This record gives sequence, C-alpha cells and structure tokens, in this order.
Amino acid sequence: MNILDYKLYYFLGVGGIGMSALARYFNHYGKEVYGYDKTETALTAQLQAEGIQIHFHEDETLVENLFAVYKKEEILIIYTPAVPRDHQEFIYLQNKGYVLQKRAWVLGEITKQFKTIAIAGTHGKTTTTTLVAHILKTAGIDCFAFLGGISQNYHTNLLLGNAKDKNAYVVVEADEYDRSFLTLHPYITVITSVDADHLDIYGDQDAMHQTYTQFAKQVQKDGFLIVKKNVDNDLNLNVKRLIYSLNLDTEYSADSIEIIDGEFCYNIKSPIEPVSQVAIGLPGLHNVENSIAAIAVAQQLGIKGDVINKALRSFKGVKRRFDYRVKLKSMVYIDDYAHHPEELRAAITAAKQLYPDKKVTGIFQPHLFSRTRDFADGFAESLDLLDVCVLLEIYPAREKPIEGINSQMLLNKMKCREKFLVKKENVVEFLRTHPSQVLMTLGAGDIDTLIEPIEVLLMGEI
Repeated sequence: MNILDYKLYYFLGVGGIGMSALARYFNHYGKEVYGYDKTETALTAQLQAEGIQIHFHEDETLVENLFAVYKKEEILIIYTPAVPRDHQEFIYLQNKGYVLQKRAWVLGEITKQFKTIAIAGTHGKTTTTTLVAHILKTAGIDCFAFLGGISQNYHTNLLLGNAKDKNAYVVVEADEYDRSFLTLHPYITVITSVDADHLDIYGDQDAMHQTYTQFAKQVQKDGFLIVKKNVDNDLNLNVKRLIYSLNLDTEYSADSIEIIDGEFCYNIKSPIEPVSQVAIGLPGLHNVENSIAAIAVAQQLGIKGDVINKALRSFKGVKRRFDYRVKLKSMVYIDDYAHHPEELRAAITAAKQLYPDKKVTGIFQPHLFSRTRDFADGFAESLDLLDVCVLLEIYPAREKPIEGINSQMLLNKMKCREKFLVKKENVVEFLRTHPSQVLMTLGAGDIDTLIEPIEVLLMGEI
C-alpha cells in the first residue's frame, strides 16, 4: 500500500519537530490529518492554522468516534517513541488491534519514492540538512526536505517539491535516536559527528558507533558517503567515502578562514572544483565545518561554485540554532537548542568569539535525567565557559526521575564563580535584578517558552 493511499492519518505526538513535518506532508496532499500532543506550542498553533486538528488531552472516546467512520486498513497511526507506553490512547489503539507505526518507518516509506540525501550526526545535522536543502532550492533542483528545525529562510520544517518528478530528491535529517535512521537507504549520506549520546537507548558508545557503521553501509551502490575526519577515525568504515574537515589534509576542507564584518569568509578545497570567497553569516567554526559538508553534497550533484556561494550568502540558519532574538550594541540575546556538552561548548565558544569583551550569561535547562547522568562532567566543563550560569531543573521529557540526578548535582560539579539554580517561573525576575550584556537560553526542553517573556523584559529595559 502506498504511503499516500490511507484516508486518515493520526499522530500521537504531533507537535514534535519530526512528526509535525510528516503531518504537514500528508496535509499538503489533502489527507485527513488529526493529532494528539500534551502541550500547546507555537508550532501546534501553526499546524492548527494549516487545517490539522489537534487535541491536548488523552481521550479514548474522541479516538473511538473519529476512527468509527473508517476501516482499519484506511487508517495510518504514527507515533513518536517519546510517547509513554502507559498513554491512554496508545493502550486503547493497541488493545483494539490497530497497527501503530513509528515516525521513522513512515519517513522511510516516503523516501523510497525519491533519491534520498540523509544527514546524520550527534551535532550539526539540522543546520547541515537545512543548508543542503537551501542550496538545492537555490540551484533550482526539485527537492522535498524534512528538517529537524524551522528554517529561517522558509519558516517551516517541510519543503515541498514535485512528487511526479522522478528525478526529485528528498533531503532528510537522519535521527539516530531509537536507531530510527536504519529505515533509510540514501543515495548520499553525510555523518557530521558520532559523539556519545542517547546512551539510554544504546547502552554505551561502542553500540552507538556500530549502529552508525551499519547506517553508513546502507548508502546505495552508485551513491556517496561523506564523513567528517574524526567520524572516519571512530567508525569502522570499510567502504568508499569522501572525508571532510575544518582545516586538515582531507578531500574537502577550508583555508584562509577569517572573520570580516561578523561573517566567516574562507576558501574551499575540493577534489571537484575549489570554491573561493565563501561567506556564511552563521557564527562559530562548527558552522564553517557544516558548510563544508553541505558543499561536498552540492558538488556531487553538479552544483557550481557561483550557485553555492549565492546560497551560503543568503542562508539565514535555523530557528533555535544560535538564533538572535535581540541584537543591539548595548544588549544581545541568543537562543540555542544546545542540549549536549559539545553543543553547549560550540554555542558558548561562538558567543565568546563574537563578543570577547562582554560578559556572557547562560540559562541552561538540562534535557533528560539519563543524559544529565551520563554526561554530568562534560556538562559542568562546558557550562564553566560561561561568566554567569543559571541552571533550571531538568526537563524530563519521556523519562521518570533518577535518584540523585538533578540540577543541584550538576551545579555542585561546576567551577563557574557565578552560578545559580533558579526555578523556571522565576527566571524573568532573576534577569530583572541581574542584567546581562550577552544572554543565552540553552536547551531542548520547554525553555523556549521563556523566549517571548525575556524579549519583552529586555526590550522594555532598553
């Protein structure tokens, strides 16, 4: 059965960034799309405005009435692994004999129709995926894209192409959580990083590396595998591949890197065609590295340097990835999704590079008890790069509390001279009495609900 042949598409966890892109995809084709999520957000409000019906409380009766007018085989139920197994609707659907499919399976079915470009990695995949899609769109190449964030250029996480075009591409963020990316068999695969993460799923870093190695081997025979140098060092990749790095002797790299008017400017070394005078407005050397990977993909598709340059210069980035919310001479406020020690290090270092003479205050909400436990020392080291650190309580997401694992434990490990544990509801008042020059909100939980109140405070005080 074709993935577009169902009559009703029902999403458990529709407000997630990956789930919402799928919901938008089916809604675009005029399908009946309904969903549940536990939290109302700006994204769920946008989905509702687009015609997707969403409810925010577990309701077996609602589901029963909704499904009554369809045959079982006409309904596709899609769930995210973040939905707990004791969820009332989840249990009801299982008990009634419905087949529930993971988001990853559905994305895998969609990608079978197109040549797939998949970007994986513990860090960097959302920006790289969005940049690849932007380069293809700029080049006039027909493509769909399922993004792991909201593109600042297109204001969505779903880009649409022509489904009837047999040469169309689909660009996807390949998620390693729950081994989801193993449903993909890409034409081009990029792996940006394999730092340990999701150890609640994998158990240890070796098991995670083995899964990445398996994913790397799923590239089609006529396709391309593109990996960063340290990924190549960490994985046992006995396959043909292209290697990139920031400034090492690899097939793709950058040289003559300098900052001009707040932008990174550099040249790209390439086995196909060197690209000169590249400029990208995103901060941090990690984004220079992400752009090298995106350029490597573009060149495998025959895109020329002038088009690549044009795309990079017009790329605005991704919402919640070093996202400037206030940018004035007197005050800067940046929001970032960083939720892993290396992501925190990259974001904080980028802010320090851009504002070396200013005091940087970071408000961090740890995400998951297990991740906080597994990387506590790394979190402490990265957060110590801040001049002032404000810690919120751990955002649990799908997890139950773990004894002894809390933000106070993390605070105790830190050496930062100015460190505070603050309740989320007290953050705005804290900022009122602790003014900052450069402020960052950091984390993947519901810390984004603080963005607007903080903006209101800061703009009112300027």
